[in-house]
Amino acid sequence: MEVKWCGFDYGQCIMEPGGLRNPRVFGDIYKELGKPEWVPDKIRKYRILKEKYGTYGRIKEGHRDEIYRFVLDNDPRAIELFGEKEQELLDMGEGLEDALAYLQSQGIALQVVSEMKKTLGAVGTDIVSKFLKRRGLVKYFRELVTPQGKIDLVNDTVDPKYKGHTKEDGSLYDVLARDLRERGIEPHEAVMVGDKPQTDIDPAHARGFKSIKYTGFVDLGESKADVVIQSFSELKTILKKKA
Repeated sequence: MEVKWCGFDYGQCIMEPGGLRNPRVFGDIYKELGKPEWVPDKIRKYRILKEKYGTYGRIKEGHRDEIYRFVLDNDPRAIELFGEKEQELLDMGEGLEDALAYLQSQGIALQVVSEMKKTLGAVGTDIVSKFLKRRGLVKYFRELVTPQGKIDLVNDTVDPKYKGHTKEDGSLYDVLARDLRERGIEPHEAVMVGDKPQTDIDPAHARGFKSIKYTGFVDLGESKADVVIQSFSELKTILKKKA
C-alpha cells in the first residue's frame, strides 16, 4: 500500500490500556487520600460508565468530565491523582515505536487523529497530549487532530478549524481531507489506522481514505478496512511512501 500520510487513533491503538487495572488505580488514589473504604464504590461507578459507553478508551477520550463528576466527585486532589496514576500505567501498542521510526524514515507524514471531544484544562494537558509527550512520541507526531481542534504538541497552540467536527459523524475526515489536499495529498494517498469501525475505519473509508484495522488489543467487529493487523510491526511490510 503506497501512501503519503498515515493517521493513528489513540485509545486502544497507540495507547494500550491493558495495564490500567481499575482496582489498582482507584486503590492507589483512595489509599493516598486516606479513604480506602471508598474504593469498591469508585470501581462500581467506573464500570457503570463502561457499560454506558462501551469501552474505557471511549470514556477517557470523550467523556472525562463524567469520570471527574460521577466517579471522583469533582474532588480536585482525586482528579490530579487519577491523571498521574493512569499515565504511569498506560502502555504503547506492540511494535508501535519501531513502526513509527520506519514510516518516518520513508518520508510518510504522521498525525494522531483522536475522538477527544472535551479537554478539561490548558492546551497540552489533556490525556492524549500528556501520553504522547511522556512516551517521547512527539518526535513522530507533532500534531494531534481532535474535535477540539488541531493541537501543535511542540508549541501548544490550537488550529480551530476542526473544532466541533467528529470522527463518528465523519465531518472531521471532511476537514482532514481538505487539510491534506492543501499539502498536496489526496485521500486515496492517505491511510487511517485504528481499532474502532464506527470512528476510525468506516467514516474514513467512505471519504476515500485507505484504512487499516488494528486488533492487537481488541477486535471490535466487522469493518470496511482494507487490511487488518495484530501488531504495528506489520506496517513495515504493508506501507511504503508513494512517489
